[in-house]
Amino acid sequence: MAEPNFDNRTLFHGDNLAFLRGINSESIDLVATDPPFNKGKDFHATPDSLAAGARFHDRWSWERDVEGEWEDAIKDDWPAVQRVIESANAAWGRDMGAFLCYMGVRLLEMHRVLKPTGSLYLHCDDTASAYLTMLLDAIFGRKNRRNIIKWCYTGPANVKRWYPRKSDSILFYAKDEGSTFNMDAVRVPYKPGVTEKAKGSGSAAIWKEGHDEERIAELARLGKVPQDWWTEETRGFSPVGRSGENTGYPTQKPVALYRRIIEGSSNPGDIVLDPFCGCATTLIAAEQAGRQWIGIDLWDEALQTVRDRVEKECQNLFGGDVFHSEVPPNRTDEGETASPPLKSKTKRRIAEPPRPQDDPPRDGQDPDRRARHHLPRLRPRVRRPALLGPRPQHPKIPRRPQPHLQPPSPLRPVQPGER
Repeated sequence: MAEPNFDNRTLFHGDNLAFLRGINSESIDLVATDPPFNKGKDFHATPDSLAAGARFHDRWSWERDVEGEWEDAIKDDWPAVQRVIESANAAWGRDMGAFLCYMGVRLLEMHRVLKPTGSLYLHCDDTASAYLTMLLDAIFGRKNRRNIIKWCYTGPANVKRWYPRKSDSILFYAKDEGSTFNMDAVRVPYKPGVTEKAKGSGSAAIWKEGHDEERIAELARLGKVPQDWWTEETRGFSPVGRSGENTGYPTQKPVALYRRIIEGSSNPGDIVLDPFCGCATTLIAAEQAGRQWIGIDLWDEALQTVRDRVEKECQNLFGGDVFHSEVPPNRTDEGETASPPLKSKTKRRIAEPPRPQDDPPRDGQDPDRRARHHLPRLRPRVRRPALLGPRPQHPKIPRRPQPHLQPPSPLRPVQPGER
């Protein structure tokens, strides 16, 4: 694994793809990010707020947002990713395909910069969660999908033809089998009375060792590992509009939500990356949890927002200021890649046999005659229309013998008067 080629508490300003490509391979412990959702609309920050002036568009077009380099690289090197994009084009439309192409080239870089013990948490909603899941399956591998976490919340909804959509998805993928997961760091208390049920035995016990009083007391003290659906009643997971941490940023998420992610999948001192850091929720949660961090965003005022939030919400654990850079870091790992083995296998090329016109003429053979004999056909072949499909192949049926058509008998007929 390469050493980090960046300073802790660095905020990069610009398109995150260039900065991701400049980060050394296998130098990041955790990627936790909240990218665009492909909602088909524009977002603006609340006026007179800390994030006033922040805006971004969440509309996607193949002609405007997809570069030819991305499309060519995906087609040539990552056929599994290309098939996911093609399926989105067919099932949803080219706007979803453009969004997946935009995300695909960046997710491939996120996979490369993660350590073998690292993980990715990708925040999305039901707009593109199914396609992003397939995209991550193609990049990280289906077996490395750990959870599709549902963040559930409440709020007003004026819908009459479906249930109110009040949940987001957080796609949790590991780089490899040995990824970091701190089970005890994310435990929550049991509901009142749950551990009392464990005092029974047999079918009345909720654990096999339910009759063990010491074990019951230990579990009651430790709590349980939360399920893969997180509600707003848990540890301040309510939307930020109902809390004092609201900066006015249009897609801001609660710090407690990302604090659980960071504490569960990284250790103190590890490096956390957010390529779509926005108003710096992931960076603030990393600072509070004692992790190092770097962020990337296009917003011009992101640096000042990060500095203000660090001063207000953190204890300045690492000391010093927040660094700012508009230049991608220089790779010091000799450009070695840690990308997944998604390239299609190269088939061994076999030389074509020589054509008859390429053979030297034999003795007494006219070479011009051979050349005329192998001239290409000048008349085009008549092709069957594609709508009719291939020509049907009728099976050959053996003909049944027909006695009346048999040849006459070779015996001579009896003449009159002969016996």
